[in-house]
Amino acid sequence: MRSRIKELRKKNKISQDELAMSVGVTRQTITSLECEKYTASLVLAYKISKYFGLTIEEVFDFSDVEDF
Repeated sequence: MRSRIKELRKKNKISQDELAMSVGVTRQTITSLECEKYTASLVLAYKISKYFGLTIEEVFDFSDVEDF
């Protein structure tokens, strides 16, 4: 799943460490999300979205998720 985390971090001049501490994960988790090696849980996606004052859909791209 793609995300705008890196773009939003850079726009707001926030380090991976700062974001990680704010949402309760490690810097490695933020790195993995940015490199699309890890998919955020719903709770983590919610926390990251709220941190930036956006909706989950504004931060995460669900276009590659299959419909059921």
